[in-house]
Amino acid sequence: MRSFKVGSAFGIPIKLDLTFLLILPVFAWLIGSQVEQLAQMLNTTFGAGLDVAMLTAGSTPWLLGVAAAVGLFTGVVLHELGHSVVAQHYGFPIESITLWIFGGVANLSEQPEDWKQEFFIAVAGPVVSVVLGVVCWVALQAFPPSLDLLRFVFGYLALMNVVLAAFNLLPGFPMDGGRVLRALLARKRSFARATQIAAEVGKAFALLLGLVGLLGWNLILIGIAFFIYIGASSEAQQTVMKAAFQDVQVADVMTPAQDVKTVDPDTSVAELMERMFQERHTGYPVMENGRLVGVVTLEDARDVREAEREAYTVEDVMTREVQTIDPEENAMDALEKMQEHGVGRLIVTDGDGELVGLLSRTDLMTAFNVIQTSGRQAKMPRTA
Repeated sequence: MRSFKVGSAFGIPIKLDLTFLLILPVFAWLIGSQVEQLAQMLNTTFGAGLDVAMLTAGSTPWLLGVAAAVGLFTGVVLHELGHSVVAQHYGFPIESITLWIFGGVANLSEQPEDWKQEFFIAVAGPVVSVVLGVVCWVALQAFPPSLDLLRFVFGYLALMNVVLAAFNLLPGFPMDGGRVLRALLARKRSFARATQIAAEVGKAFALLLGLVGLLGWNLILIGIAFFIYIGASSEAQQTVMKAAFQDVQVADVMTPAQDVKTVDPDTSVAELMERMFQERHTGYPVMENGRLVGVVTLEDARDVREAEREAYTVEDVMTREVQTIDPEENAMDALEKMQEHGVGRLIVTDGDGELVGLLSRTDLMTAFNVIQTSGRQAKMPRTA
């Protein structure tokens, strides 16, 4: 997500994604256009006694819409802070909290695998939302009728924070409710198996939510359903792979140095592409006098026009900032590093910086498929 920092709390950066700048005015417009219905709902639900005529006069509905939308997303930030503070208590650093088109996301640097820790982290957000709802309801009751504008905003936030808590506790993994479900499942199962079950429940919930959204032509519900389905599938896959690679080191799956094909920096781009065609490789370490100086890929070579490939050399197009990894690192950490840096291979080096091997995404996927096919059972830790 493309985002920018707007502040911090408890040492956690708070960011706004560009999509949030689109959804905030949409919510303000939706609330402003429904002030009359919302005020009547609050009068019925809370006995608020709001003056509907005053609330709907002139430009007042649009001012209320902006105030309520800002208050609603402030509640989302506090909801995510609830998750984050509890996660920090258990020793899990929080990279950031990001507001985007579907609400908020607290980015944990590492997922807890102790079911109790995940349970309390997951429920912390809804608990904060319920507390906010109660505080807003108290404010609604405390303010006099002369402050009906404030009473409307606090009444709306009281209702919506409770709705937010309830919605998040539905079993739509990876939403809060889905994580609570996984935590409870992990009491008697491996973390990987609990994730698979919670993900299947989450995908079923997403399909149901998407169907409801289609029948009512509600684009927001359809979008949330899509996000839940993709999130559940992705996290389940990541967890299964992590379980499979539990005891697998980079050295176990890499191509060793003696089998790694390399190129010299003075090789022409035309010759490089001919080698790629013949050897079916799309990337090579670049070695000069036995020293690693860079990496060159098919994408680098493609940037040179065909007529100029004889004139350009590997040194002209190679990447000098090489992503490396230690042979004793975990294979899953290697995959995450590839994803983080957007590369398809890592150069494996020892403590002296000497080339000891090459690890590609294909190597990892092949190893994963072999592990799965062979029926190897990874030993995921169980927690009591």
